[in-house]
Amino acid sequence: MEEGEEETCARIEREVRDCLGDPNAAQLGNDPTLLRQKSYVDELEMEVDEEEEQADEKKKLMKEKLWKLMCTYLPCDVLSLQKSIVQHVEYTLARRRYKKDKGSFYQATAVSVRDRLIERWTDTQQYLSSKDTKRVYYLSLEYLLGRNLQNAMSCLALRNRYAAALEELGYKLEELTEEERDPGLGSGGLGRLASCFLDSLATLNYAAWGYGIRYKYGMFEQRLIGRAQAEFPDFWLKEGYPWEVERPDVQYLVKMYGQLEEDGKDPVTGRPRVNWVGGEDVIAEGFDIPVPGFHTWNTNNLRLWTSKASCEFNLGSFNDGQYYAAIGEKERSEPLTSVLYPCDNNAPGKELRLRQQYFYVSATLQDILRRYKKRPEHSLLDLPRKVAIQLNETHPAIAIPEFMRLLLDEECLGWKEAWHITQNTFAYTNHTVMPEALEVWPLPLMEQLLPRHLTIIYEINHHFLGEVRARWPADQGRVARMSIIEESEPKLIKMAHLAIIGCHRVNGVAQVHTGLLCSSLFPDFYEMWPQKFVNITNGVNHRRWMLQANPAMSAVISKWLGTHDWIHDLGLLARLKDLSSNPELQRDWQEAKMYNKRKLADFIKRECGIVVNAAAMFDVHVKRIHEYKRQLMNILGVAYRYLRILSLQQEGNTEALGQMVPRVVIFAGKAAPNYFVAKDVIKLVLAVAGRVNNDARIGDLLKVVFIPNYNVSMAELIIPGTDVSQHISTAGFEASGTSNMKFCMNGSLLLGSRDGANLEIEQSIGKDNMFMFGANTKEVDQLRRTINFRKPQMDGRLRWVLEEILSGRFGATFHDLVNSLQPGNDGYMVGHDFGSYLEANEVVDSIFKNPPAWTTKCIDSCASMSRFSSDRCIREYAEKIWQVVPHQFKPPGKVANVD
Repeated sequence: MEEGEEETCARIEREVRDCLGDPNAAQLGNDPTLLRQKSYVDELEMEVDEEEEQADEKKKLMKEKLWKLMCTYLPCDVLSLQKSIVQHVEYTLARRRYKKDKGSFYQATAVSVRDRLIERWTDTQQYLSSKDTKRVYYLSLEYLLGRNLQNAMSCLALRNRYAAALEELGYKLEELTEEERDPGLGSGGLGRLASCFLDSLATLNYAAWGYGIRYKYGMFEQRLIGRAQAEFPDFWLKEGYPWEVERPDVQYLVKMYGQLEEDGKDPVTGRPRVNWVGGEDVIAEGFDIPVPGFHTWNTNNLRLWTSKASCEFNLGSFNDGQYYAAIGEKERSEPLTSVLYPCDNNAPGKELRLRQQYFYVSATLQDILRRYKKRPEHSLLDLPRKVAIQLNETHPAIAIPEFMRLLLDEECLGWKEAWHITQNTFAYTNHTVMPEALEVWPLPLMEQLLPRHLTIIYEINHHFLGEVRARWPADQGRVARMSIIEESEPKLIKMAHLAIIGCHRVNGVAQVHTGLLCSSLFPDFYEMWPQKFVNITNGVNHRRWMLQANPAMSAVISKWLGTHDWIHDLGLLARLKDLSSNPELQRDWQEAKMYNKRKLADFIKRECGIVVNAAAMFDVHVKRIHEYKRQLMNILGVAYRYLRILSLQQEGNTEALGQMVPRVVIFAGKAAPNYFVAKDVIKLVLAVAGRVNNDARIGDLLKVVFIPNYNVSMAELIIPGTDVSQHISTAGFEASGTSNMKFCMNGSLLLGSRDGANLEIEQSIGKDNMFMFGANTKEVDQLRRTINFRKPQMDGRLRWVLEEILSGRFGATFHDLVNSLQPGNDGYMVGHDFGSYLEANEVVDSIFKNPPAWTTKCIDSCASMSRFSSDRCIREYAEKIWQVVPHQFKPPGKVANVD
């Protein structure tokens, strides 16, 4: 890029930073004379002292003093922000005045921002309590939050002020944001979707909390050693996490193991009274992370649970010399929340996973019931009118019997009342179409770990199968298919069936996915309860993935729309369609894209040691490594391109070589530690990269890059710099996908299979703006029923590549991967779709050589993505499933004099 173009892109970025800064500051209450809610202090005092009505005059004066001290919001002018940061450096972090590094100033800045979030958070919660509004509780085993500093500043409209405050202190905000480490609370799209939902819930002013686990180590840190993936602990809490607030006052006892004893009959319900005795107790302690809405006062909460021993230390055992036994309970309890998705290919691993899931579900439900029962007028029978609980996948499905246990055993309700409350409170989102991915638990494990829950599951199943038999009296096959218990050896508990039976709504996350739920995965349940199944196509938070991740392009959009209002209403992007062929808009768009590509190229050089040409096509495939996502097909296509270049050189065909589009093919993603086929795919990618990148004959015509340890922050850099993005899963296997939406919003074109949300994106942006290929879901289903999972003859180009791999051209021979593509083994249709995949790539090349045509498609695609905002998604959940309405908190007005 020429020097003038660099200045243009820098100017573009400065412009968009303005819209992330102060334009809405006044409405967000940055004036220090803005009052807080006095009712908050009233409620605080009421909780602390229930005898407040009898308080004497001295206590009343103390209360008034407390209110005066808390009555205004923290000031947000530049000088006040500087004082706040420096005070946190000196007093919160206890740094000496002559020892102040970037890490310290990041931590201090984060705590300063958190202070301003907390005062909004406490007032928002009190306001919503005063309204007695219905609340949404979102249960997810994963949350991929990404970095919080820039997001929080943008939501508060304080980015520019903090940047100015730090600059005068000798620090750049952009450098401090790099000090923040991504929280290791998720592994892929499931966690990122949950985080997008929390952001939109707050922005749209819905009363909602997220619940999850505070993993100590996250999944794992991926490194590339010896051209293979190696896993290391991801200790993301090493430097602390300034955004969380520990809640030692929020603790719940979670019981596991033990046995059941009958203790007569309940005098109210007449049911046998069951006591769950013995076993093991674990303490769940809460940690809160405020979740701000964008340019609104409303601030919601994410509560994460960490496990603690109910008895920290046995002094008697210690004094008897049994030093390890003295801390045995502590050592057994704390691993519960150590690692996301412990390997479950062995019995201890399965047990740990189930313990982990039940632990956080039990603590969450106890917390929800405690909060609901705080109001004396709340009857448990009315709970579905005030509480909506969403299960994100089957991981928290044990919540169904746990809620029943709490209502039956702790609240002493009858079965009929408890079941009515449970069914009308819970809803279930399914994210998978692969039967093998649906969670099941061995019945003996459930009996050992959660004996009370097994009896409840039996009774749920008994009542349910009674309904099935009454409707289809002669269909025992249907009864067996729909049962929660699978009669295998050992018997299995099907958690998806439990979730469907125990919830009032079940939703898929894309039109094709929901169709498969109804027709293939759960057809018997759909026939019984068609009204229960709804579709809500996934969406992503465009403020995070466009405005913050891609400020250069966002500035172009705001400039040509003449407004920043698209940040709140993505539908305004549609106005760009009429301008997509405008040469000046195209010039601005191309400059922003080149700016992002150069940033990505610099990152690749710095992190991977590979020099790439930013003028080449950046072809990106980043997501979890899995056979159905078909990274294998991509790297086989790369190998073919490499062999084709060498063949043309040998033929001396300079004309054909001159027509080839230079490509930088970028992979990133983690393979599960015990998923050896996926790890072999990474090995093949690295082997091909090693051969291609070190072959002087290839030059810049082809480069292959694998970026290790893919996370949210890395995605925010990669996605804006992408020209074409691959979403090529086997049709019928991807429930939705959300990265396809992020890439398209950022002006990338999609190379995709006929799967998941790709089909709906194609409907929105038009077939001409997307490169689709391969068999559709129906064809895949038919092919998988045949003996040979592909066309009668292997594509000659694929045969050539496989022969070269087996010959050792790329080092190892990868016999297992090659064998997986032979007739009868190719369950993911790599061989079947390979030819049409290469042909789609040729179309991509031909259009990329025409920059105006390519840019027009990019602008049109971006301008057509409003339906894939998580705002739309959340509004549909609110209407179709939760029946909640927004409540926007606004602080009281100004007063003239505040002491």
